[in-house]
Amino acid sequence: MKKIVAFDLDGTLALSKQPLTDEMAELLAQLLTVAQVAVISGGDWPQFEKQVASRLPAHADVSRLWMLPTSGAKLYLHREGAWEAIYAELFTDEQKAEILAAFDASLAATGFTPEEVWGERIEDRGSQITFSALGQQAPLDAKEHWDPDFAKRKVIQADLVKRLPGVSINLGGATSVDVTQPGIDKAWGLRRLSERSGVAEADILFIGDAIFPGGNDYPAKAMGLDTVCVRDAADTANVITAIIACQKAG
Repeated sequence: MKKIVAFDLDGTLALSKQPLTDEMAELLAQLLTVAQVAVISGGDWPQFEKQVASRLPAHADVSRLWMLPTSGAKLYLHREGAWEAIYAELFTDEQKAEILAAFDASLAATGFTPEEVWGERIEDRGSQITFSALGQQAPLDAKEHWDPDFAKRKVIQADLVKRLPGVSINLGGATSVDVTQPGIDKAWGLRRLSERSGVAEADILFIGDAIFPGGNDYPAKAMGLDTVCVRDAADTANVITAIIACQKAG
Protein backbone atom coordinates (compact mmCIF):
# COMPACT_ATOMS: atom_id res chain seq x y z
CA MET A 1 0.00 0.00 0.00
CA LYS A 2 1.28 3.47 -0.87
CA LYS A 3 1.16 6.20 1.78
CA ILE A 4 1.31 9.14 -0.65
CA VAL A 5 -0.12 9.29 -4.17
CA ALA A 6 1.41 12.21 -6.06
CA PHE A 7 0.04 13.69 -9.26
CA ASP A 8 1.03 16.01 -12.05
CA LEU A 9 -1.75 18.54 -12.74
CA ASP A 10 -2.23 19.64 -16.37
CA GLY A 11 -2.87 16.70 -18.66
CA THR A 12 -3.14 14.37 -15.65
CA LEU A 13 -5.78 15.63 -13.22
CA ALA A 14 -7.26 18.29 -15.51
CA LEU A 15 -7.08 19.79 -18.96
CA SER A 16 -4.42 22.48 -19.38
CA LYS A 17 -5.12 25.34 -16.91
CA GLN A 18 -8.69 24.10 -16.43
CA PRO A 19 -10.31 23.35 -13.05
CA LEU A 20 -10.87 19.82 -11.84
CA THR A 21 -14.15 18.32 -12.97
CA ASP A 22 -16.69 17.48 -10.27
CA GLU A 23 -15.91 13.80 -10.82
CA MET A 24 -12.16 14.26 -10.38
CA ALA A 25 -12.61 16.47 -7.32
CA GLU A 26 -14.77 13.80 -5.67
CA LEU A 27 -12.29 11.05 -6.59
CA LEU A 28 -9.47 12.99 -4.92
CA ALA A 29 -11.64 13.48 -1.83
CA GLN A 30 -12.19 9.72 -1.71
CA LEU A 31 -8.49 9.05 -2.25
CA LEU A 32 -7.66 11.33 0.69
CA THR A 33 -9.55 8.91 2.97
CA VAL A 34 -7.09 6.09 2.18
CA ALA A 35 -3.80 7.92 1.45
CA GLN A 36 -2.11 11.28 1.57
CA VAL A 37 -2.21 13.11 -1.78
CA ALA A 38 0.30 15.46 -3.39
CA VAL A 39 -0.06 17.64 -6.49
CA ILE A 40 3.18 18.82 -8.12
CA SER A 41 3.15 20.90 -11.27
CA GLY A 42 4.85 23.75 -13.13
CA GLY A 43 1.99 26.15 -12.40
CA ASP A 44 2.21 28.74 -9.64
CA TRP A 45 -0.01 28.85 -6.53
CA PRO A 46 -2.84 30.93 -8.05
CA GLN A 47 -3.26 28.21 -10.69
CA PHE A 48 -3.30 25.50 -8.01
CA GLU A 49 -5.93 27.43 -6.07
CA LYS A 50 -8.10 27.85 -9.16
CA GLN A 51 -7.70 24.33 -10.51
CA VAL A 52 -7.58 22.23 -7.34
CA ALA A 53 -8.07 23.90 -3.95
CA SER A 54 -11.26 25.75 -4.85
CA ARG A 55 -12.76 22.69 -6.55
CA LEU A 56 -12.49 20.14 -3.74
CA PRO A 57 -15.72 19.26 -1.92
CA ALA A 58 -16.18 20.49 1.64
CA HIS A 59 -15.74 16.98 3.05
CA ALA A 60 -12.26 16.54 1.52
CA ASP A 61 -9.59 16.15 4.23
CA VAL A 62 -7.21 18.82 2.90
CA SER A 63 -4.96 18.40 5.94
CA ARG A 64 -3.68 15.32 4.08
CA LEU A 65 -3.05 17.25 0.83
CA TRP A 66 0.40 18.49 -0.22
CA MET A 67 0.48 21.23 -2.88
CA LEU A 68 3.81 21.76 -4.68
CA PRO A 69 3.69 24.56 -7.29
CA THR A 70 6.48 25.41 -9.75
CA SER A 71 7.70 21.82 -9.98
CA GLY A 72 8.09 21.57 -6.21
CA ALA A 73 10.11 24.77 -5.73
CA LYS A 74 7.22 25.90 -3.50
CA LEU A 75 5.17 24.04 -0.90
CA TYR A 76 1.72 24.92 0.44
CA LEU A 77 -0.11 23.17 3.28
CA HIS A 78 -3.57 23.76 4.74
CA ARG A 79 -3.24 24.98 8.33
CA GLU A 80 -5.82 26.55 10.65
CA GLY A 81 -8.38 26.93 7.89
CA ALA A 82 -6.15 28.44 5.21
CA TRP A 83 -3.43 27.52 2.71
CA GLU A 84 0.01 28.57 3.93
CA ALA A 85 3.28 28.89 1.98
CA ILE A 86 5.89 26.72 3.70
CA TYR A 87 8.91 27.46 1.49
CA ALA A 88 9.82 28.99 -1.89
CA GLU A 89 13.13 28.67 -3.78
CA LEU A 90 13.09 31.99 -5.65
CA PHE A 91 15.27 33.24 -8.51
CA THR A 92 17.32 36.41 -7.98
CA ASP A 93 16.68 39.38 -10.27
CA GLU A 94 20.01 38.69 -11.99
CA GLN A 95 19.06 35.08 -12.67
CA LYS A 96 15.68 36.12 -14.05
CA ALA A 97 17.29 38.60 -16.45
CA GLU A 98 19.68 35.93 -17.71
CA ILE A 99 16.85 33.44 -18.26
CA LEU A 100 14.62 35.94 -20.06
CA ALA A 101 17.50 36.93 -22.36
CA ALA A 102 18.18 33.25 -23.10
CA PHE A 103 14.53 32.66 -24.00
CA ASP A 104 14.56 35.61 -26.41
CA ALA A 105 17.74 34.35 -28.07
CA SER A 106 16.53 30.75 -28.21
CA LEU A 107 13.17 31.60 -29.75
CA ALA A 108 14.88 33.76 -32.37
CA ALA A 109 17.36 30.98 -33.17
CA THR A 110 14.80 28.17 -33.38
CA GLY A 111 12.17 30.20 -35.22
CA PHE A 112 9.09 28.93 -33.41
CA THR A 113 6.87 31.98 -33.74
CA PRO A 114 3.14 31.12 -33.92
CA GLU A 115 0.78 33.08 -36.14
CA GLU A 116 -1.44 34.02 -33.19
CA VAL A 117 -0.61 34.53 -29.52
CA TRP A 118 -3.00 34.98 -26.59
CA GLY A 119 -1.38 36.97 -23.77
CA GLU A 120 2.20 37.01 -22.51
CA ARG A 121 4.38 34.10 -23.60
CA ILE A 122 6.85 34.23 -20.70
CA GLU A 123 5.70 34.28 -17.07
CA ASP A 124 7.80 34.98 -13.99
CA ARG A 125 6.53 32.64 -11.27
CA GLY A 126 9.19 33.62 -8.74
CA SER A 127 10.71 30.19 -8.37
CA GLN A 128 10.18 29.29 -12.04
CA ILE A 129 10.23 31.05 -15.41
CA THR A 130 7.71 29.49 -17.79
CA PHE A 131 7.45 29.90 -21.55
CA SER A 132 3.98 29.25 -22.97
CA ALA A 133 4.32 29.08 -26.76
CA LEU A 134 0.86 30.44 -27.57
CA GLY A 135 0.55 32.77 -24.59
CA GLN A 136 -0.84 32.39 -21.08
CA GLN A 137 -4.49 32.77 -22.17
CA ALA A 138 -4.42 30.57 -25.27
CA PRO A 139 -7.60 28.54 -25.88
CA LEU A 140 -7.36 24.86 -25.06
CA ASP A 141 -8.01 23.67 -28.62
CA ALA A 142 -5.15 25.72 -30.04
CA LYS A 143 -2.80 24.51 -27.29
CA GLU A 144 -3.62 20.85 -27.80
CA HIS A 145 -2.86 21.04 -31.53
CA TRP A 146 0.33 23.11 -31.45
CA ASP A 147 2.82 20.54 -30.14
CA PRO A 148 1.04 17.29 -29.16
CA ASP A 149 4.20 15.17 -29.48
CA PHE A 150 6.50 17.73 -27.75
CA ALA A 151 8.70 17.83 -30.90
CA LYS A 152 8.74 21.64 -31.21
CA ARG A 153 9.52 22.20 -27.55
CA LYS A 154 12.31 19.62 -27.56
CA VAL A 155 14.10 21.79 -30.13
CA ILE A 156 13.66 24.87 -27.92
CA GLN A 157 14.72 22.89 -24.86
CA ALA A 158 17.91 21.63 -26.55
CA ASP A 159 18.86 25.20 -27.49
CA LEU A 160 18.11 26.56 -24.02
CA VAL A 161 20.25 23.89 -22.36
CA LYS A 162 23.28 25.30 -24.22
CA ARG A 163 22.46 28.87 -23.19
CA LEU A 164 21.56 28.15 -19.56
CA PRO A 165 23.96 25.52 -18.24
CA GLY A 166 23.20 24.38 -14.72
CA VAL A 167 19.50 25.22 -14.44
CA SER A 168 16.69 22.68 -14.83
CA ILE A 169 14.75 22.93 -18.11
CA ASN A 170 11.74 20.65 -18.59
CA LEU A 171 8.66 20.35 -20.77
CA GLY A 172 5.15 20.29 -19.35
CA GLY A 173 1.51 21.08 -19.96
CA ALA A 174 0.41 21.55 -23.57
CA THR A 175 2.80 24.30 -24.72
CA SER A 176 5.15 25.02 -21.81
CA VAL A 177 8.88 25.01 -21.18
CA ASP A 178 9.74 25.39 -17.48
CA VAL A 179 13.03 26.74 -16.08
CA THR A 180 13.75 26.24 -12.37
CA GLN A 181 16.72 26.71 -10.07
CA PRO A 182 19.73 24.44 -10.66
CA GLY A 183 18.81 20.93 -9.62
CA ILE A 184 15.17 21.79 -8.93
CA ASP A 185 12.73 19.62 -10.81
CA LYS A 186 9.95 17.26 -9.77
CA ALA A 187 12.51 14.81 -8.35
CA TRP A 188 13.80 17.57 -6.06
CA GLY A 189 10.26 18.47 -5.03
CA LEU A 190 9.29 14.86 -4.40
CA ARG A 191 12.40 14.28 -2.29
CA ARG A 192 11.46 17.31 -0.19
CA LEU A 193 7.96 15.87 0.07
CA SER A 194 9.41 12.61 1.38
CA GLU A 195 11.60 14.43 3.91
CA ARG A 196 8.88 16.73 5.23
CA SER A 197 6.17 14.07 5.37
CA GLY A 198 8.40 11.39 6.84
CA VAL A 199 7.15 9.00 4.15
CA ALA A 200 9.83 6.90 2.44
CA GLU A 201 10.22 7.33 -1.30
CA ALA A 202 9.33 3.65 -1.70
CA ASP A 203 5.90 4.48 -0.25
CA ILE A 204 5.17 7.23 -2.79
CA LEU A 205 3.43 6.59 -6.12
CA PHE A 206 3.66 9.23 -8.87
CA ILE A 207 1.12 9.63 -11.69
CA GLY A 208 1.73 11.86 -14.70
CA ASP A 209 1.30 12.25 -18.44
CA ALA A 210 4.85 13.38 -19.33
CA ILE A 211 6.93 10.49 -18.02
CA PHE A 212 9.46 10.40 -20.86
CA PRO A 213 13.02 11.75 -21.22
CA GLY A 214 12.78 15.55 -21.29
CA GLY A 215 9.23 15.56 -19.95
CA ASN A 216 8.75 17.39 -16.66
CA ASP A 217 7.30 14.24 -15.05
CA TYR A 218 10.28 12.06 -16.00
CA PRO A 219 12.46 13.08 -13.01
CA ALA A 220 10.02 11.16 -10.78
CA LYS A 221 10.78 7.98 -12.69
CA ALA A 222 14.51 8.71 -12.93
CA MET A 223 14.75 9.05 -9.13
CA GLY A 224 13.32 5.55 -8.75
CA LEU A 225 9.74 6.20 -7.67
CA ASP A 226 7.00 3.84 -8.75
CA THR A 227 5.18 5.69 -11.52
CA VAL A 228 2.08 5.37 -13.69
CA CYS A 229 2.04 7.13 -17.05
CA VAL A 230 -1.46 8.21 -18.07
CA ARG A 231 -2.87 9.55 -21.33
CA ASP A 232 -5.28 12.12 -19.89
CA ALA A 233 -7.55 12.94 -16.96
CA ALA A 234 -10.04 10.22 -17.88
CA ASP A 235 -7.23 7.66 -17.70
CA THR A 236 -6.18 9.12 -14.35
CA ALA A 237 -9.73 8.77 -13.00
CA ASN A 238 -9.62 5.05 -13.78
CA VAL A 239 -6.25 4.72 -12.04
CA ILE A 240 -7.50 6.54 -8.93
CA THR A 241 -10.57 4.32 -8.77
CA ALA A 242 -8.33 1.25 -8.88
CA ILE A 243 -6.00 2.65 -6.20
CA ILE A 244 -8.89 3.40 -3.85
CA ALA A 245 -10.18 -0.14 -4.25
CA CYS A 246 -6.73 -1.64 -3.62
CA GLN A 247 -6.05 0.56 -0.60
CA LYS A 248 -9.40 -0.34 0.96
CA ALA A 249 -8.79 -4.02 0.29
CA GLY A 250 -5.48 -3.75 2.08
